[in-house]
Amino acid sequence: MSEDQSRAPSIAPPVPAVPVVGLEHRASFDTLIDARTPAEYALDHLPGAINCWVLDDEERHVVGTLYVQQGAFEARRVGGAMVAANLARHLQERFSDQPADWRPLVYCWRGGMRSGAMTHWMRAVGWDAAQLSGGYRQWRRHVVGALDALAPRLHLVVLAGPTGSAKTRVLQALAAQGEQVLDLEGLACHKGSLLGDLPGVPQPTQKAFETRIVDSLERFDLARTIFVEGESRKIGRLAVPLGLVQRMRAAPVAEVVAPFQARVDYLLRDYAYLAERPDWFAEQLAPLVPLHGRETIASWQALARAREAGPLLAAVVGSHYDPAYARSQGVHFSRWDERTRIETPGLADADIDALATRIAALVHARRAA
Repeated sequence: MSEDQSRAPSIAPPVPAVPVVGLEHRASFDTLIDARTPAEYALDHLPGAINCWVLDDEERHVVGTLYVQQGAFEARRVGGAMVAANLARHLQERFSDQPADWRPLVYCWRGGMRSGAMTHWMRAVGWDAAQLSGGYRQWRRHVVGALDALAPRLHLVVLAGPTGSAKTRVLQALAAQGEQVLDLEGLACHKGSLLGDLPGVPQPTQKAFETRIVDSLERFDLARTIFVEGESRKIGRLAVPLGLVQRMRAAPVAEVVAPFQARVDYLLRDYAYLAERPDWFAEQLAPLVPLHGRETIASWQALARAREAGPLLAAVVGSHYDPAYARSQGVHFSRWDERTRIETPGLADADIDALATRIAALVHARRAA
């Protein structure tokens, strides 16, 4: 949605003053309600918010067109009926089972008429509803400021290792053991590599990705260590915020060292779904032609289409990923030469749990020293 659309004229009639609260009070309410359109909500929204629109996407387009073509009165007349119908439906359906002591907090784009209209009618019912000051626009300012303010304060430890080292699974095991983990690939819905797209799972927008990061960071105890995978500047099509990238580059590193075949076997398990998408698998290899030549990539694509995932992954890891990893780590991480290497004979579930335990013990011992 364009900036002009996000600032389309308000059409709800003026309402009596309602309580307006700041972002710092949002956790004290029972439900956070996004009164914007489904399209606005899909682009990004406050963590935990549900979407109960005052106008849907088509209705807002109609109202905006009327405003331009026939003026504010006609837009408000038609739009007011739409607002009333939508509010009535939410009261009859979405909010019908809420108790008398329910406390919802409502926001729209900038804390204007849309959230004001909904909050007014909720208070008329008897609920202790309030409106979020500044709306989503204020939340976005908060996200940008929080990324800048929090990144330099993070006690990060970067988990490194060549492709197939089960770094994401190790992070999950660390989290299960009570450690603080920032799973950027999980937040980005992408595995971070050439083959990192998740079937049927789209990546969030850049703004939504940043919202997810800030939501995670604000839940951490900043005095404790936070484990994060050593990512590049981009995860799929999403950019990791610059301040966070810089903090990662300066952080101490723990490197997982596993046998080559163990890594290939892990990838066969972790990327098992690729065998069900042989043509897509083959297409993902095309960007490697400039690096490895048409003949090599054609042979790899033939393996993909033949569903020969084992030989293909071994070839791609050995000829592409491992050399790239060897070239890049010392450049990307300023403390690479002093990294902690943790060797493992395999990457079965028990091996991964043991890795997590050893990594946490080593990191905490070094920090306490």
